[in-house]
Amino acid sequence: MADNTEIVRDVGKWEWSEMWKKEDWWAIWLGFFILIAGMVIYFPHAGELKSKLQAVEAQYSREANRTDAFKTVAWYQLSDAKSKVKATSTPAGKWLKTFSAKTKGWAANPVEAFYLSQEKADARKAKAMEKYDAAKAVSDQALAAALDAERMAEAEGFESAALNAKAKQAIQDWRNAHLKTSKAKSKMDAAKPYNRVGWLIFLGICFAAFFGVGMKIMGNSFKEFMIAFGFIFAISVLTHLAASQATMKHYGIGYAAWAIFFGMLISNTVGTPKWVMPAVQTEFYIKTGLVLLGAKILFEKIITIGTAGIFVAWVVTPIVWLVTYWVGQKIIKIPSKRLNATICSDMSVCGVSAAIATASACKAKKEELTLAVGLSLVFTSVMMIVMPAIIHGFFPADKVEILGGAWMGGTIDATGAVAAAGAFLGEKALNVAATIKMIQNVLIGVMAFCVAVYFTTKVEAEETGNKVGVMEIWYRFPKFVLGFMAASVIFSMIYSSFNSQISGLGSTMIDQGAIKGMSDLFRGWFFTLSFVSIGLATNFRELKEHFSGGKPLILYVFGQSFNLCLTLIMAYIVFYLIFPKLTATI
Repeated sequence: MADNTEIVRDVGKWEWSEMWKKEDWWAIWLGFFILIAGMVIYFPHAGELKSKLQAVEAQYSREANRTDAFKTVAWYQLSDAKSKVKATSTPAGKWLKTFSAKTKGWAANPVEAFYLSQEKADARKAKAMEKYDAAKAVSDQALAAALDAERMAEAEGFESAALNAKAKQAIQDWRNAHLKTSKAKSKMDAAKPYNRVGWLIFLGICFAAFFGVGMKIMGNSFKEFMIAFGFIFAISVLTHLAASQATMKHYGIGYAAWAIFFGMLISNTVGTPKWVMPAVQTEFYIKTGLVLLGAKILFEKIITIGTAGIFVAWVVTPIVWLVTYWVGQKIIKIPSKRLNATICSDMSVCGVSAAIATASACKAKKEELTLAVGLSLVFTSVMMIVMPAIIHGFFPADKVEILGGAWMGGTIDATGAVAAAGAFLGEKALNVAATIKMIQNVLIGVMAFCVAVYFTTKVEAEETGNKVGVMEIWYRFPKFVLGFMAASVIFSMIYSSFNSQISGLGSTMIDQGAIKGMSDLFRGWFFTLSFVSIGLATNFRELKEHFSGGKPLILYVFGQSFNLCLTLIMAYIVFYLIFPKLTATI
């Protein structure tokens, strides 16, 4: 009995020390530090913002809810007015946006990514204003047509199916025109003089100290990390400089691809300097970012799409993963089960985030993770451009936005790419695509847990001949996923609590406050640091070994093709055959 007690004490001691010596736990602590800071900054403004929302409700509510036949013009005006009430509009929110901003957009002169004079800002604003005025004129005409169609439907008591359908289409045309106007206005408002050089240096120092504290407590040299981090951050800035160029933005070649490219260019030419390696902490950066991503997954928002979206995301994804893994092992014969699993998660769930979680759960090699991420980035860039064109060219007009948005949300890997592709099709497609991708992101934690259990109890038991106990599964499970899940549950509860006070307050305080005004600002930077680290730690000769015979590419093409077909079929079945009433209300 005494011996067993001693064992329990030892296990408890080991568990406690892990919580301040392992990067998974530090990712949770740092992630929640940012989330709590966001709540401290924004939540004191809840009363003031609640009053503004109540004023908006009083102005639009009656007209917005006068019929259940379709969402009226007033319903959208109410929604637009509420969306303008943002916690990020506070002075602290504006400061944080300036502090964390990346390089600005530029076309021919890269200096404009860091500095813009008043004279050039005025010229940009004049040019942007022309486009805004043109877009607004189209939007105003569309609004007038929508109001006319709505009045005709109302004259018949909203009982005429034909007039209701005509009004609904006219309103949707106005919304798409309104989306273009909003984008044009954003560009006009952004045409202001700036100087990012000092801010970027300050931001880099803050990030170095932020991660350096964790590195020090985990037993590493704080000084060596701080010096090395300067190099990593400089490459990260260069990454955003390349990604912010107008042509690169147009073709969807984002920061992730540039970060890995610049990192691999250095590592495979002059070589990554040894003094830089203390800051090449791929998993530490991205795990912290993934904890922040968890706060973005809000269950109340998931419910807006309902069961249809859950079927598309939660039924298709596991089927695609299992089938692709089986094909990879039995038919394509991928040499590494870990590479197979990482590619399957990358392709079927949500790209890089799922790949990192799975690689951590199955202990994949860094070259295997790099290969999976590289495949994802290439296919994501292609799909976000090609899929909207295919949908516009081949889908029936009445199914372009709902079916097209659901298809892209369930198949394009990166959340940002999903939103960009959805915007090509219209506002409704953007909302459907982004929500389904959000639902799919929930599976990151589930997938990581299942992979950890499978590889510890099955794969490694076969490799070593030893049985694996429960504690080994717990040890192998990527702990940062607990932070990801906890952030999702906690912020979902807070979101619902705010909404119980007044509709829209949850979005104002969480979406447009603690998330967009805090966690999102830093999450993008953390992902960049991780991708740069991936590149700097990758050698082409080592990567070539895992790409033998092009099998990983064949696996990805098969899996994504299967995913595209199954997602499209499931989306059509659930949105148009099983839940047509839900589809009509979106």
